[in-house]
Amino acid sequence: MHILEHLFLVGEFPERARLLSGLTLEQVTLVPDGATHSIYEELWHVVAYQESIIGSGDPDGDRFPSAAPEHEHQWHDLVQKFLDGARVAAALGQEPERLALEVEPGQTLADELNCVAVHNAYHLGKIVALRQRIGAWPPMAASSGS
Repeated sequence: MHILEHLFLVGEFPERARLLSGLTLEQVTLVPDGATHSIYEELWHVVAYQESIIGSGDPDGDRFPSAAPEHEHQWHDLVQKFLDGARVAAALGQEPERLALEVEPGQTLADELNCVAVHNAYHLGKIVALRQRIGAWPPMAASSGS
């Protein structure tokens, strides 16, 4: 396993797909007392930043969503978008020549991906803390009878 797969998808704390699983629309839009953002808003921010580096996102775009999702599928779509982007970032670990390219003077793509991984970890930690505050942690184990 390349370090980027470890950082973006599976290492250091729960696998990202599991960390984001088992949440309802009500849970992801709740902003508990004292919190500044909902789980949805935290992940939306992560996706926007991640895409600004590895995808076609706008580096100067909105930092957080302007509205809460109205349908649960919007949450699931956002989770999928995050995981897809994380897989793209992890796959770049298999392209050392591309990682070595300077994207800005003195900064390589590998440097930028490391920054994204740290940023993601910070906000995913906030998501875990929010889940704990609303009683939705740990994620329920997947049922084998479905």
